[in-house]
Amino acid sequence: MPIVMPVASAPTDYVTARPVELMVTASGVQVVQDENPGGKGPSLESLSAAVCGYRSAPNAADHEAFIRDAVRLMLEQAVFRGTDRRRPVLNWKSPEELQAAFDFTLDRSPTTHGHLLHLIEDTIQHSVKTGHPYFINQLFSSVDPYGLIGQWLTDALNPSVYTFEVAPVMTIMEETVLTEMRKFLGYPDGKGDGIFCPGGSIANGYAINCARFFAFPEVKTKGMHGLPRLVVYTSVDAHYSIKKLCAFEGIGSDNLYLINTDAKGKMDVGHLRQQIQRTLEEKAIPIMVSATAGTTVLGAFDPIAEIADVCHEYGIWLHVDAAWGGGALMSKKHKHLLTGIDRADSVTWNPHKMLTAPQQCSTFLTKHKNVLTESNSSCAQYLFQKDKFYDTTYDTGDKHIQCGRRADVFKFWFMWKAKGTDGLEAHVDENFDNAKYFTEMIRNRPGFKLVLEEPEYTNITFWYIPPSLRGRQNEPDFKNKLHKVAPKIKERMMKEGTMMITYQPVNDLPNFFRLVLQNSSLDQADMDYFVNEIERLGSDL
Repeated sequence: MPIVMPVASAPTDYVTARPVELMVTASGVQVVQDENPGGKGPSLESLSAAVCGYRSAPNAADHEAFIRDAVRLMLEQAVFRGTDRRRPVLNWKSPEELQAAFDFTLDRSPTTHGHLLHLIEDTIQHSVKTGHPYFINQLFSSVDPYGLIGQWLTDALNPSVYTFEVAPVMTIMEETVLTEMRKFLGYPDGKGDGIFCPGGSIANGYAINCARFFAFPEVKTKGMHGLPRLVVYTSVDAHYSIKKLCAFEGIGSDNLYLINTDAKGKMDVGHLRQQIQRTLEEKAIPIMVSATAGTTVLGAFDPIAEIADVCHEYGIWLHVDAAWGGGALMSKKHKHLLTGIDRADSVTWNPHKMLTAPQQCSTFLTKHKNVLTESNSSCAQYLFQKDKFYDTTYDTGDKHIQCGRRADVFKFWFMWKAKGTDGLEAHVDENFDNAKYFTEMIRNRPGFKLVLEEPEYTNITFWYIPPSLRGRQNEPDFKNKLHKVAPKIKERMMKEGTMMITYQPVNDLPNFFRLVLQNSSLDQADMDYFVNEIERLGSDL
């Protein structure tokens, strides 16, 4: 029996807001009553066509116009206006204001395509434009046009990359891209294994699991029961995911031993040796050292080659978290920052960071060909049958802990294909050039002080000292007052929408700004803008 219900109102330029009645049937939704047939707005026929049906498959008659309008809106407002320097990075609203301004409700009755278009507009309006040139807040930014198209095609095809039979192109494409990435690590002929996984944190979790399995294969079947206490090492400036995943995987956060760093944020190899000796004296087992190539705040690169020597001496798995810094491998000028990475047992590398692939695009790479399959496979017979009519070595999903999995490879492969390796290298070099220009500009500029005098990567950390605090560095409350400057400037820039840059303290240092560059569309004029804007927003503090 058909169901008659009122349509949700659609106060938008696209459709009339007049009330109608809908009949939901197996064939779709039809308008059965119009209380204002002579009113302004589209005809009943066009309104009926715009009403959302419940069937999940698209058809041209019902959906083509809507899809074209939606794509046009996204192109105009999210892609092009959202990356226009003349427009704001965001339109700030508090959580309470946003809840009042945006239609978050879910209703029993269907709505119209016009209302959905209105919601798309509202979503864009109230979202941070992370592709905007003046969004320098995180370790991701930009809207790469080729990556965007790659992401859209991925969603249109909607594959799950676990077997060749359901994702033939994506399966081979993953292995192709992962092999090329391993070549950049220096693994001979790109040999080894790897996976795309949902974020660098999960990639680091894979490293812990592989290192544990490599040392104690019985952990897969027997669990942690009966094993000695296991210890993992990373620096105090490493990404917090190492601590989280140690807790999540049963190692325990107390068994993550943090290694001191030097003044530049690099792991202290001498202290690492001391902590390994401490572990052995405690009758525990060292299983993994996680070095960092490009720390989150300072952009520091741990001395991988020296750490590899220690790991070789003690028989410990070496993992390198190069989620952020891995992009430097694409550059002949800057790949020296990761010298020694060819000796790593495993590496995390996120193309969605320095290489600006759309989120998310993260990889876990290892030189050990079989460790992922041996540690993770469960051989589910309903999915990974061994008597299929094709070569089932292409059914790669069993080495993942996930079953259903997005094809994150295509957008990155499409970008790489579009630009070539030379283009990716030029992109990386451009960001380093901008970082150098910015660093030199503020080095002797009144009111600016670098945290690291010689940044290694495209992280530039600095304080802005307003005129009221200059020359007062020796006063007892100077640090406390300086600590409040960056948050206030951040508040002002967000409420005006002029730019976004993050800040943080480190150890006993007061809050400082961290500029991160990975958007190669930026130029020196943009670097000038950042400095001038910070001065404008903070000069009266």
